[in-house]
Amino acid sequence: MNQRQIAAAMAVLTAVTAITPMEAEASTNFDLRQKVVGISGIMSVTNIDALVTRGEFASMLVNASSYRSTVSNISNTSVFADVPKDHEYASYIRIAAQQGWMSGYLGGNFKPEDYITLQDAIKGVLALLGYTNEDFTGDQTGARFSKYVSLELNENMNKGALEVLNREDCINLFYNLLKTNTKEGQLFGASLDCELTSDGEINPLTMVDNSLRGPKVVRSKSSLDNYLPFDLSSANVYLDGDPVSNSSDLIANAIDSSDGVLVYYHPVSKTIWMYTVGTENENGRSAVTGEITSVIYNSTDLMTPTAIEIDGVTYELGGTEMQFAFSTYGDMRVGDEVTVVYTISQDANGDEVRTVLDYID
Repeated sequence: MNQRQIAAAMAVLTAVTAITPMEAEASTNFDLRQKVVGISGIMSVTNIDALVTRGEFASMLVNASSYRSTVSNISNTSVFADVPKDHEYASYIRIAAQQGWMSGYLGGNFKPEDYITLQDAIKGVLALLGYTNEDFTGDQTGARFSKYVSLELNENMNKGALEVLNREDCINLFYNLLKTNTKEGQLFGASLDCELTSDGEINPLTMVDNSLRGPKVVRSKSSLDNYLPFDLSSANVYLDGDPVSNSSDLIANAIDSSDGVLVYYHPVSKTIWMYTVGTENENGRSAVTGEITSVIYNSTDLMTPTAIEIDGVTYELGGTEMQFAFSTYGDMRVGDEVTVVYTISQDANGDEVRTVLDYID
């Protein structure tokens, strides 16, 4: 993974402060789960207390499947009487029903605004893993619940079969799904670039691969819309390291009240990382635009720069790629305007160190 990938991927790994060791472990565990599910593009990870409707859950199932790349926001048909073709989740509901992941009700209704129960959610995720009605005998509902427990899909879940789920529950459920093997024995999350660490968890850094796009500075909402190959309304968005609603006024305000926002996106997961230019984030990535006032070299190596100054502020150059870009062999010169992405850390003396990870000339 190169520096540009790390700059975006690490935006999702923010520190978690806790009060007790037990709370710290639980909080950090959920923070990781939230970031992984957000990067995967399965669902929005904001407003985690909000209850999830059947229509929204259908979209989660589709976004976790191979159909994610083919689903359209516009449906040409109405499969259920209470799901018109212009319904927000019409295309997702159609696919979920056709694939047998979710079922309708007598009378030809789907009840898209009803809240999803754990019982119905279990049917959907087991179907994604390749299990069908033929795999369960007798009491189908009870047999599915037993399989759900045996596969450890219930990890961090604390709901009864008929209880409704909120987004926090769905984050836990889909994270568990991602690290579970399919009926055929393959890691389900492999299709979404998931890899397990030695302790059996999913590493979010490996999910941001060479298909990452960016960086680009946009200075208007329309420029952002034109830059993205997918609708902002269907994306998972991080602003200065924190998840935000894709319809949030924070996005427009960040663009309008600054020198713009620096944007990375991942087309497969439809995940966007944005950094407000000119805002410093102590625990995340920052971006600044300014004039290169100096390129600094170590006295023992006059060919490899170690730092640059932008408008008088020093930024260390992190790695060979950045050192080359600002060397005599690179394209950047004193007097050029540049936007750099950087992190803030402290050295042994407690002084702040700003390290460049990426740039746009």
